[in-house]
Amino acid sequence: MWIKAVRTRQAGLTIVELIIFMVIVGIALAGILQVMRFTSANSADPLRRKQALMIAEALLEEVRQSGFTYCDPGSPNAAEATRTADCTIKENWGNEAPSPRPYDNVNDYVGAANTATAAFNGGTAGLVDVLGRPLNLAGYKATVSITPDRLGDIAAGAGADSEALRIRIVVTYQGADPAVTLDGYRARYAPLQGVQ
Repeated sequence: MWIKAVRTRQAGLTIVELIIFMVIVGIALAGILQVMRFTSANSADPLRRKQALMIAEALLEEVRQSGFTYCDPGSPNAAEATRTADCTIKENWGNEAPSPRPYDNVNDYVGAANTATAAFNGGTAGLVDVLGRPLNLAGYKATVSITPDRLGDIAAGAGADSEALRIRIVVTYQGADPAVTLDGYRARYAPLQGVQ
């Protein structure tokens, strides 16, 4: 009887299979590392953008809470005037008397209509609060521009006589593209007649 010898193939990987496996794993690992690098490099951006939005909201609120009357509050007839022509001291663009923030009127924040002004910056200190203290927000800058504009049935007037203003706050920070921009509106109110 003849015994036939059967050769069995050894189980395992060939060197070619091992090299192909290592190349595939290397490519996958490089892709994963690229995604992780991109994610970690940009992970602070949403936080900075949210902080810029909070700054813009606070500054817009500060400007909107200022008065918007026909006369400067120092005018002797500020309580009675119902139009700019009636004022002894007219309210105009820019801060009439050097005074600190918050200003007494919306249009004190800018020197002229449609002009972006850095009213919230304290020189080299960067952004400052209403008391003039630095906010320790390195890299953030803010500007405000105020434009006479139409608001519903209220027509846009000319210059400081406008009945409605559009307030635009723009906050920029390093690496921000685009900057955070907020718009708000302020309608003029006149003193209530006959109220003591």
